[in-house]
Amino acid sequence: MNILIDLNLVVCIDKPIDWTSFDVVAKIRGILRAKTGEKKIKVGHSGTLDPIATGVLPVFIGKATKQIPLIENHDKAYIAGFKLGISSNTQDITGEIKEVSDRIVFQEELSELLPKFTGEIEQIPPMFSAIKVNGQRLYDLARQGKEVERKSRKVNIFNLNLLSFDKNCGVLEIKCSKGTYIRTLINDLGEVLGCGAVMTSLVRTEACGFTLKDCISIGDFERDCNNRCF
Repeated sequence: MNILIDLNLVVCIDKPIDWTSFDVVAKIRGILRAKTGEKKIKVGHSGTLDPIATGVLPVFIGKATKQIPLIENHDKAYIAGFKLGISSNTQDITGEIKEVSDRIVFQEELSELLPKFTGEIEQIPPMFSAIKVNGQRLYDLARQGKEVERKSRKVNIFNLNLLSFDKNCGVLEIKCSKGTYIRTLINDLGEVLGCGAVMTSLVRTEACGFTLKDCISIGDFERDCNNRCF
């Protein structure tokens, strides 16, 4: 597999779980610097993924980084696991559990609710996010135990399908606009159901026109770099 043509390209990485998007960028920058000896290699990404998430992460190298503002407004698609009956401070399973409910939700009840979360909806960004308020990242404030008022944002949920559901755990398929927080979508579903909900897994299957079929692993990228001469 020949990935690299030059140092000005877009490569689509299948982000590993427990890596931040910046971890991926830093790793790729380090691989290229080690191979080429260049100290100033521009590397950026489009569409931040949480550490819990895997999947499509477009990475831009060299002059290709200038394309990021042009390409990042594309719609995105996800497969998300969720669990009803609990809520956390991060809105996913990695956070501190805040509440637990013994309410049993039936699949029909959940299926009937999904159309209400389809189309243009309002979302309040979670505290554990990279959004800046008065110059400070929300996640920095959240880690200090602080919560600040956030303005709601309009996002568009084009498709919201329930792929499976059993014993308050399920999987959703989502296609949405840029800026949608999937864990907030799941949290809000839980609030309406009156039992709470957290995201348990997330795979981004499409972003910026790329799909999982276009992705390679970081290991593949490194091996290809080692096999090429610059």
